[in-house]
Amino acid sequence: MSYYINKTLKGITFEEGISKITESLKNEGFGILTEIDIKATLKKKLDVDFYNYKILGACNPPYAYKALQAEDKIGAMLPCNVIVQEKVKGEIEISAVDPIASMQAVKNPSLGVLADEIRTKLIKCIEAI
Repeated sequence: MSYYINKTLKGITFEEGISKITESLKNEGFGILTEIDIKATLKKKLDVDFYNYKILGACNPPYAYKALQAEDKIGAMLPCNVIVQEKVKGEIEISAVDPIASMQAVKNPSLGVLADEIRTKLIKCIEAI
């Protein structure tokens, strides 16, 4: 089992890729809680050049609330990370964590049901872009 769901878009800019996945996530009830610019962080902290790479922390509040009710430590695995990267100019790869893969370590059957529902939503988001 892969630990991510992904798709590559061609002929768009990095910013357009971020915009497309953000809008698609919004359509499925997710908001972006965090945004980590890996390229800028690596430049600032290590003075190295890296390609465009951002981690978006996506959250669907009703599902996050249900997960927290089922398992109080699940916050260690939230939010759902979505990455946008551009290794080749004009080719934007968008990947989302597969919540089923990440929840395998947690032995709580009610989380499995939630993970399956979130996985379906994330697949819709990736397919829609």
